[in-house]
Amino acid sequence: MGVIDKLANKLNFTKKDVAFFLFDAPKKYKVYNIPKRSFGHRVIAQPSKELKEYQRTFLELYQFPHHANSMAYSSGKSIKDNAEVHRKQRYLLKMDLENFFNSITPEVFWNAWGKFKALPDDNDKEWIERLLFWQPRSTRSNDLKLSVGAPSSPSISNFCMYLFDEVVTEHCQKESVYYTRYADDLTFSTNKKDILSSIPSVIKTKLKECFDHRLVINQRKTKFSSKAHNRHVTGITISNDEKLSLGRERKRYIKHLVHQFQLNKLDQKDIRHLQGLIAFARHIEPMFISSLTK
Repeated sequence: MGVIDKLANKLNFTKKDVAFFLFDAPKKYKVYNIPKRSFGHRVIAQPSKELKEYQRTFLELYQFPHHANSMAYSSGKSIKDNAEVHRKQRYLLKMDLENFFNSITPEVFWNAWGKFKALPDDNDKEWIERLLFWQPRSTRSNDLKLSVGAPSSPSISNFCMYLFDEVVTEHCQKESVYYTRYADDLTFSTNKKDILSSIPSVIKTKLKECFDHRLVINQRKTKFSSKAHNRHVTGITISNDEKLSLGRERKRYIKHLVHQFQLNKLDQKDIRHLQGLIAFARHIEPMFISSLTK
């Protein structure tokens, strides 16, 4: 049974309706920009409500594996679990994949698919590409890419990175290095001095072997650190006594907002922001919440 048949049965639509909808699905996105924390902006391509339903249904029909060391978008895992892996290691290396989702093309996806099972026929491949990938209007070509904003993109990205995660994990285990990936953030840690210095060149080679230059490292975000400096993993501070912490600046900020709340100076938007910060703090460092309450 082809993908059109499966979607039609699952969604209770006719095959003709599904095919008609998917024909121009890569253009059914609302595109907007949001500022990045450092500089520049991130392009968000949000699928239409109906296309999101199709994408979620596709994920129910086709199960895609992800590696155990892939910590993002995985049930039961969080940034705290990601930081926990590296908590007891003295030396830390952080790397970042450039333009992560948009670098994942149908070619990358089918290459990953072919490593796990037989590829679908050309007709099904075309429908699946229309369903999962976005076509930017700014480009004259018909290039498709994974969008930031589609509910299917996290699972598809983790699937496409599976073999890369596997070969990197195997290399790191031989060197007594811990490795995790949280979306586009790669983190390495060890207690062996100087061992991490060789990792960037290894990662560059593995990316070339797995993706043929389609995915590359953002060199500006490659950072080494150790107990002599502040260590941060996906926004969480690892203290020198090997504990996970919110960090001084974030604690000061939360205390400031709490004080403003007591003075009735926060609007509803700020209050919701504070509620989110407190929930995050309770998850990462519950003792801080206890002291804040007192």
